Amino acid sequence: MKWNIDTPIKQYFTLGLLALVWGSSFILMKRGLEFYTSVQVAEYRLFIAGLTLLPIALTQIKKIPKKKKERIGILFVAVFGNLLPAFLFAEAQTQLPSSVTGMLNSLVPLFTLLIGFVIFKTKSGLFQAAGVFLGLLGAVSLIYFSSDSGSNEVPIVYSFMVIAATLCYAISVNTIKAWLHDVPSVLITAFAFAILGPFVTVGLFAEDFWSLPFSSPEHTVALGYLTVLGVVGTGAAVLLFNQLIKFTSALFASSVTYLIPIVALAWGILDGESIGLYQFMGLGLILCGVYLVGRKKK
Repeated sequence: MKWNIDTPIKQYFTLGLLALVWGSSFILMKRGLEFYTSVQVAEYRLFIAGLTLLPIALTQIKKIPKKKKERIGILFVAVFGNLLPAFLFAEAQTQLPSSVTGMLNSLVPLFTLLIGFVIFKTKSGLFQAAGVFLGLLGAVSLIYFSSDSGSNEVPIVYSFMVIAATLCYAISVNTIKAWLHDVPSVLITAFAFAILGPFVTVGLFAEDFWSLPFSSPEHTVALGYLTVLGVVGTGAAVLLFNQLIKFTSALFASSVTYLIPIVALAWGILDGESIGLYQFMGLGLILCGVYLVGRKKK
């Protein structure tokens, strides 16, 4: 199973598609949290994503990397790219408004640039650095002027949860680019979720999760939202994201977090909210930042 994202058009289209999926995941998570705990939401999200990718992991088990660094790399992707962010975001979402979560989530490219430079010795050009800070400024502006809660106090511990999750994502994308460049994206994703599968399955049984969907129609509907979140927003999206990293750069792929607030704004418009000049200005800054991050040296 292999596909190429080898042209700028495909790369930017993939970036937009990921932003659409992940930007909508906050709503799905919010609906699930109305009837399930944050731990249950995180565990089920990882469980259903792993179940979707399990056939790939089983049929390709002979292709598990032999190199120690690559095996450690897949473990890093499992823990830092999937496990920790799932729990951190679910718990933070119980207290933080989606706008604040989206704003903090825009820190991923900045952390990607810093970790890549300090730990993985990745070289970044002036355009990439400028794009990171320009995109971050646009994301902050967009969410601040689009949110009624822009001036409200946010519980600091929940803000740090989102910041910690973005740091985990940055570690994961740098690991994929530096250590797993010879491993197909589909195998990275399938094996990473296979590692987590047994742990989250035991967790769901320990909490008697499976009796809850039948306790009320509302629980069943909420489970449907979480299933979409797991299959599309986690399994399929992570697979596509890992492939995008392979064909571009860790920094370019992580710039998807700048586009996520735009999707959130679109959901707000569909909900009856208005959009003004400041929102368009923030949108322009974000798009300019993404362009600079993805610009290649001649």
